[in-house]
Amino acid sequence: MRRPFARLMPVRPRLRQRLLPSLERRLRMERRFKRGIVLATALAVAFVAGLVPWGRYIAESSLMAVVQTGRQAVGMPSTRADIDASWRRFRQLRIEQTRPRVARFYDEASSAHQRLLRYAGMDPEHAVLRWGNYDWTMLLSSKVFEDDDEGRSFRFRPRTRSVWLRGLPLPSGVPMFFLVPDGPGLDEAIRGTSATVLERSRQVTNSWGLRGPEPDRDAPLRGIVLGDSYMQGMFLGEEQTPPECLRRRLEGRLGIRASILNTGVMGYSAEQYYHSLVAFADRFAPDFVVVSVFPNDFGGDIPTVANRGVGDWREGKYWLEKTIAFCKARGWPHLIVPVPYEAHLLARRFSGHYPGSLLNILDDESTSILDPFDAFASAHLAAEVAGLRGGRPVEGSPLYNNPIDDHFSAAGAELWAEVVGERILLLLDRAKADREAKEKARARTQAARPAADPGGGPGRG
Repeated sequence: MRRPFARLMPVRPRLRQRLLPSLERRLRMERRFKRGIVLATALAVAFVAGLVPWGRYIAESSLMAVVQTGRQAVGMPSTRADIDASWRRFRQLRIEQTRPRVARFYDEASSAHQRLLRYAGMDPEHAVLRWGNYDWTMLLSSKVFEDDDEGRSFRFRPRTRSVWLRGLPLPSGVPMFFLVPDGPGLDEAIRGTSATVLERSRQVTNSWGLRGPEPDRDAPLRGIVLGDSYMQGMFLGEEQTPPECLRRRLEGRLGIRASILNTGVMGYSAEQYYHSLVAFADRFAPDFVVVSVFPNDFGGDIPTVANRGVGDWREGKYWLEKTIAFCKARGWPHLIVPVPYEAHLLARRFSGHYPGSLLNILDDESTSILDPFDAFASAHLAAEVAGLRGGRPVEGSPLYNNPIDDHFSAAGAELWAEVVGERILLLLDRAKADREAKEKARARTQAARPAADPGGGPGRG
């Protein structure tokens, strides 16, 4: 039974057993110690997340993972903006992690090698350290290259002479490319080092910052070649690059002046191909576009991609199809050309993986994709036969620069241009025939319409 006036009755305070003063002090100190640990841990996490590169990367990635998990829970897929942001974080992390390695390599180098690095603008204070080859961090000469924040990551400096050096040591984990300024101080810069100049590899960039002659926007035939070091013409002379060979072949076949824009830069991959096209296409207004691709455009090491098909094909597909869509929107014929992999030429061919995986992912018509491998195989076989009959068996393939690297030799660049040129001519002929057919159809439609009444129509008299 409830007591009606229970609320008015005073409440007796509970009696609390008091602790001994010494025990109370100990418990108070423990509480303070635990609070201090929590505070110190929070400060350490904030410090790591804010100052240490991998700490920031983990913190930001964890936050994005939570956001993406929430989106997936309600049926919303990751957006392209999320993917691009993830790539930016990853690439910035790799660059920041590489900086101390570059500094350590420089500090441990001999005085002669330090002098060379300073001459080339590859010392820690001046080097261009940017992402390339899909997921690499590359160390480049700041006197030959410059940063690009519009999608290409880095680019050639305009009107710059450079040359390749060979025989220099590379620090573990930091790909260094010794394409250095070709100036009067070069001989002094390499004195006392193991470097040698590859004389025939000298190159000059034009006013657009591209290898090759000045662009001729008034040429009757204009084309753009997108690609990496293969199209740049790594270790080749000015007249030997694949785009320059293509220009000569088209001029010879058509009897008209042609201008080919060589946007190939070592370390570029599918994302940079697209941004190179955006940077130059409307300015140059080409009649066609060639896109050269190679296994390391899709991540991983080259043999893994080429022989096992293990690569980031989805990311490559995204950027290649943006390039294709860009060309189609402007009515420009395009051609995707996988570089023939020399190891497949000399041993077993894993074409189901490369270029097979590439062909499987692209939503493009077959005539706009060209695999030159069989032409290279036939030319290689012909060279082997000639070598055996002449008593000089070939080592490797004469289509590649085997004593130096696996890039095209001058003969390989000429063959590439021959094969690609034939397909380009057919694509241009088809585009022309298509335009002519549409013009004839329009003319027939207009001729079939009734003529206007010369009297001005009814009601006039």
